Amino acid sequence: MTFSELGLNTALLKSLAENNILTPSEIQEKAIPFILNTNKNLVAVAQTGTGKTAAFGLPVLQQIDPSLQQTQVLVLVPTRELAQQVAKDLFVFSRHIVRIHTEAVYGGKKIEENIKKLEIPRHILVATPGRLLDLLDRKIVDLGYLKFLILDEADEMLNMGFEPDIDRIVRACKPKVRKLLFTSTLPAAIKQIIRQYM
Repeated sequence: MTFSELGLNTALLKSLAENNILTPSEIQEKAIPFILNTNKNLVAVAQTGTGKTAAFGLPVLQQIDPSLQQTQVLVLVPTRELAQQVAKDLFVFSRHIVRIHTEAVYGGKKIEENIKKLEIPRHILVATPGRLLDLLDRKIVDLGYLKFLILDEADEMLNMGFEPDIDRIVRACKPKVRKLLFTSTLPAAIKQIIRQYM
């Protein structure tokens, strides 16, 4: 399979080619058409390093409305380092799509910096759970326009004790928001989240 055969548009194909990403991985082959062509939630089990960010990032980028200056995609991640990496990858993939903006928010950085950058809502927000809840409590982030809630490295988030935070965040979203859960393993706690929310 090629990325073109998976249904990606010209702008995304151009970014992939420029970065010498030419052949989809197995998780990308399975996830991209599913996210593009259905309205269903997705649970994907794949090891770190198999291209999960592109597997959810590419089809989600294709479904953002750049003219709607509201947060349409929320990616929850366990660590600051992963937040930075995911935001960087999404920036690279969206280089040829006009006016799509991504912001990463995470602990260890002054929240005032996040607040200033979010004065204009970003189309994509990549966030660690604790910092996102701080911003929600301060009414800085509006999830009312959200199309996708993505839980990346979901098992790692649970290992770090974020289960109550994830619960609050999912409840803050509209029930019909599409949920994409990516995990390396399927422990009992992940299965419980899947049963409860997906």
